[in-house]
Amino acid sequence: MSEPLPFLPFALPDLGEAEIAEVVDTLRSGWITTGPKAKRFEADFTDFLGDADLQSIAVNSATAGLHLALEAIGIGPGDEVITTTHTFTATAEVVRYLGADVKLVDIDPATMCIDVAAVEAAIGPRTKAVMPVHYAGLAADMPALLALAKRHGLKVVEDAAHALPTTTGGRLIGTLESDATVFSFYANKTITTGEGGMVVTRDPELASRMRVMRLHGMSRDAFDRFTAKVPSWYYEIVAPGFKYNLTDIAAALGLHQLRRAREFQQRREELAARYDEALSGLPVITPPRPARGDTHAWHLYVLQLADGAKVGRDALIERLFAAGIGCSVHYIPLHLQPYWRDRYALDAAAFPHSQRAYETMLSLPLYTRMTDADARRVIHAVCAAVA
Repeated sequence: MSEPLPFLPFALPDLGEAEIAEVVDTLRSGWITTGPKAKRFEADFTDFLGDADLQSIAVNSATAGLHLALEAIGIGPGDEVITTTHTFTATAEVVRYLGADVKLVDIDPATMCIDVAAVEAAIGPRTKAVMPVHYAGLAADMPALLALAKRHGLKVVEDAAHALPTTTGGRLIGTLESDATVFSFYANKTITTGEGGMVVTRDPELASRMRVMRLHGMSRDAFDRFTAKVPSWYYEIVAPGFKYNLTDIAAALGLHQLRRAREFQQRREELAARYDEALSGLPVITPPRPARGDTHAWHLYVLQLADGAKVGRDALIERLFAAGIGCSVHYIPLHLQPYWRDRYALDAAAFPHSQRAYETMLSLPLYTRMTDADARRVIHAVCAAVA
């Protein structure tokens, strides 16, 4: 009798010897909090995006980055920010941190990203900003959203947690005309620092504000104070800031992960293509593809069950786990979560596309450490359950 196959997790980070050596070097350097490697990571990130007018600000999470960006553009009590219901709660919760209100709208069923027409319909006298989410690594319709925001005088902060290195119209997300773009380097993202993120902006005033607020509202960078060759102990607190800086230990990972970002994307794309080809004849809906010439980051591979499937979503997840395969659901929409549902008296009927997607979707394993044999195992299990 053959031994059962080991459990195939939903996601695993891909860390090599270069990352490990860089972390060890950091530990031996004596500087482990925010310092020279965090600064290098910021500079490398700007170089990766290929636009010298951009400034990159390293933070300890994408959530922190979204909070900093909204604070910097002036969001506060009485304001309203529009975002999609089909996202993780972090996208919306940062609005509440600032005492502002969230206006949730539905998704475009073709892309799973925020519906531009729904955004326009939701704009009211208190609306100050829009936060699109590049769902699963596919770009939202940014030309339409940016044009809409310009017509209505709205700020735009992109939640790009899934979107490195996504492109739209041949341009990398992060290089558009938005006020700020925020990336995530959480453990399961397309590159990782364990925990961490990056805010990108081309507005020097926003960048300056975010740097000050990133570390307690302090007028001087702690790294500069502690490494100066002359007495430089004096600083001023100019605002009630936060504690959102990225450590050099985390940045050490990011330095090498960033160099592998395109290699990682290519492998994710290969795996997604395998899934597409093998599952296309089943009663399922495979994920939307990017426009010709553009890049999908493939952070997630989200499969939806079609009407002819002989098994429901929950039962399919149970069968996959029984076969030793991890999977997940992205996301339980915010309109179904008690806090958001109750605060804004939300009804699922107002979000039919997100609701339908939630009821039929699951995310299959997709990460660069997966082998072709791992992919075949997932495909076999899905086919056995669905066909």
